[in-house]
This record gives sequence, C-alpha cells and structure tokens, in this order.
Amino acid sequence: MVSAKGHPPDDWGFLGIGDPLLVAHDEQRDLLAVAGTDAHSAITPVAVHDSRHFVRKALVRSRFPVHAMALHPTRPLLAIGTGQYDGGYFFEGELLLLHIKKGSVVSLIEHEGGRQVLGLEWLDEHSLRVLMAPPDDWRDEAAHEAGHVAVVDRPDWTAVPARSLDGRDLAGPRVPAPRRERHEMARRATAELRSLWEARRAAPRQ
Repeated sequence: MVSAKGHPPDDWGFLGIGDPLLVAHDEQRDLLAVAGTDAHSAITPVAVHDSRHFVRKALVRSRFPVHAMALHPTRPLLAIGTGQYDGGYFFEGELLLLHIKKGSVVSLIEHEGGRQVLGLEWLDEHSLRVLMAPPDDWRDEAAHEAGHVAVVDRPDWTAVPARSLDGRDLAGPRVPAPRRERHEMARRATAELRSLWEARRAAPRQ
C-alpha cells in the first residue's frame, strides 16, 4: 500500500507481477518493464508500465524464469530472455519479443527446446546482443559458468517472425557467464523500483 506521504509501497502487488525480480527502464520514453515471480505457479509474469504513473501497457507470461530484458531503443519492443537447466542435460529457454502497443509476443528461436538466454543488449536499432548458456552440459563441467554470445541483426525487428532465429544466427564465441543469484536480482529490482518511485513522487506535477 502507498502511504499518505507518497512513500514507496510495502509491496509491489499492484504491478501485477508478484515479487519483482528484474527491471528495465527507458527514462527517455517513460517505459518500465518488470519481471516478477508467481508464488503459485512456475509461470513468470512480465509487465510494461508507464514509469511516470505506473499504468500498465502490456503483460506477458513466460513459461521459463526470466533472466534478461532489454527495451528497443526506438521501437515499442521488449526483448525477454528466459530459460532454465532441465536438471539432466539441456539448457532450455526462449527469446521472446513483446510488441508493447499491440500486446503480442513471439518466440524467436527456431529449435523447439530453444536456448537459455542469460543476457540481452540492444547495440543499436538493428542489432541485438544475445548471451546464451551452452545447449547442454554433456562432457562440459564449466557449462554452468559459461555461455555463448551472438549479435543478431534484423532491418526491422517489428517484422521478425516467430521461430526465425536458427543456429547460424545464434552462433558465437564462448565467454564466461556466471549465473546471477535470484535473491540478489530481486534485491536490486526492488531497490531500483523504490528509487524510481521516490524520484517520480518528488518530481513537480505537470
């Protein structure tokens, strides 16, 4: 709940994503993406809000835990990296692309099992840097601390079809990729939301 003095809420349930886990903020366009956790389901909710008034613009639910998000620098798009280790062999996951205005989402990786996506960064309006876990840990003791990085280029990301990124698109050099602790991700997300809330409350009303 929000206090009469406009202090940050005791919890962030009004965002509709459970407990915050990850935040992506575009200050120039007043866009705020928040991934959370659902205590009653393995589904991970991701919502995009107007960061000035915390009004929801879009909501999507991922079947895998979310590890990374990146707002496109010019288009109304949010890239979402998800995935998990299946407990025996594969690192599964999806690279989701949410169209914020339409509310539509596509899964971009061609392979049915996908890849666990650990990091995302838009280098410019055409190029997306993707950090992925290895496909599996077969005879690879360092697989849980390593990854592969690729830069995917598309002329218009609003027109990219589902299941269109193949192995050639996602091929790249092996790099260190230590996994982030979920509790530390949650702590940072909550701190960032509180900071943003306080900054918005302190700003002059227009």
